[in-house]
Amino acid sequence: MTHSDPHLRGADPRVAGGRLTVDLDALAANYRFLAEQSTPAEAGAVVKADAYGLGTGPVVEALVAEGCRKFFVALPEEGLAVRASAPEADIYVFNGLFSPEAASFYREGRLLPVLNSQSDLAIWEAHGWDDGETPRPCALHLETGMNRLGLSAERANVLAQENALTGALTPRLIISHLACADSPDHPMNRQQLESFQALCALFPGAESSLANSAGIFLGGEFLCDVTRPGVALYGSNPVSGTTNPMRPVASVHARIAQLRHVPAGGTVSYGATPLSRDTRIAVTATGYADGYHRSGSGAGVPLRSALPEGAHGFVGGRRVPVLGRVTMDITLFDVTDLGPDALQVGDFIELMGPNVPVDELASACGTISYELLTSLGHRFERHYLGGGGPV
Repeated sequence: MTHSDPHLRGADPRVAGGRLTVDLDALAANYRFLAEQSTPAEAGAVVKADAYGLGTGPVVEALVAEGCRKFFVALPEEGLAVRASAPEADIYVFNGLFSPEAASFYREGRLLPVLNSQSDLAIWEAHGWDDGETPRPCALHLETGMNRLGLSAERANVLAQENALTGALTPRLIISHLACADSPDHPMNRQQLESFQALCALFPGAESSLANSAGIFLGGEFLCDVTRPGVALYGSNPVSGTTNPMRPVASVHARIAQLRHVPAGGTVSYGATPLSRDTRIAVTATGYADGYHRSGSGAGVPLRSALPEGAHGFVGGRRVPVLGRVTMDITLFDVTDLGPDALQVGDFIELMGPNVPVDELASACGTISYELLTSLGHRFERHYLGGGGPV
C-alpha cells in the first residue's frame, strides 16, 4: 500500500537509519478476533495518537474494510484525520471541549464530543451541531473510580432530569473507563461495572461502553453495547500474565552503519561501559530520537540496576544484546556470536517485531507497549503491508 502523505511515507529508504513495517493484515485479523470476543457487543476501535504511532489513514482504512463503524480519538484534529478515511463512521473525541471555539472542529468533521464536565455540557448546549434528526449528539463520560475525566454520579443524575425536560442534548453513548481490567480478579472491576450500570439506567436511550482491550476479556456484562479495543489491535497483550492472543502488527528494524572490533577491556558509548571479551559491534543508526528508549540500554550501565539485562535485537537467527547506553541516533549491539562475516554495513537488526515482541521490548525499557508504540519517530522508512479488506 502506498500513500501520498509524506508523514506516512516516512524517510527516504536510501538514507533512512531504520525501517518501520506495519502489517495491516495482522491488524485486521486482530480486529476480527476482538470483534468476536466482543459479541454480542459491537467492537469499535481506538485510533488516537496517530493510531498508536502506526499511521491514522492506513490503519483506519483497514479497519473500515473489516466493518468497524465506531472510532475513538483523544483530540478533534485526530478526529478530522479519521474522518478523511471513514466518511460514514461515528467518531468520538475523548478529551471533551476546551472552549466554545473548539465546537467548530466538531461541526466540520461531524465529530461527537465525549462530555466530561459541566463546562463541556454548557459549551455543547450552546454551540453543538445538529444532525438533522436530533439536537447536539454526543457521548457522556461518567466517573466510576478512575478519577481522570468524567461527570460525577451526582451531576449525571441532575443532567438526566434536566435533559429529560429540555432535550438539549442527545446522548448516543455513555462511557466509563476501567482502571484495573488487565487484572481480571481485581475487585475494582466489579465495583466499576455496578456503578456504571446504575448510571446508565439514567439514560435509557443511549448505548453503553465500558470495556477497553483488557475489559473485552472480562466478558459478560462488561461488554455492554460497544467495546473500545485499543492497544490489542496493534499487537500488545491485553491481559497481563497470559499468553498473548494477538498477532504482531509493527516491526522496527535498525540499519547497521558500521561494524567494528573492540578488544577485551575496551569501552563503549557514553559512560565508557567496559567490555569483558573481544567484541564485534554492530553500530546501528537508530536511537532514542526514533523511539528506541534510552532506558533499554545494555547491561553494565547505572540505569540497568532494576532490569540488569537490557534490551535485545534479533539478526541472523539470534538474539543480540544492546551494548552500553542507547544514544539519540545510535545504538550498539553485540554481534560477536554471529561470526566475523555474518553481517555487513546496510543490513538490518530487528528491534521489535515477530522475534522481539513489543511487550518484551517495553519491559526491557521499563515501560509499557503503549508508550513504546506512540513514541516511534518519523525518521523511519515506512512500509504498509496488506490491508486489502476481509478475507
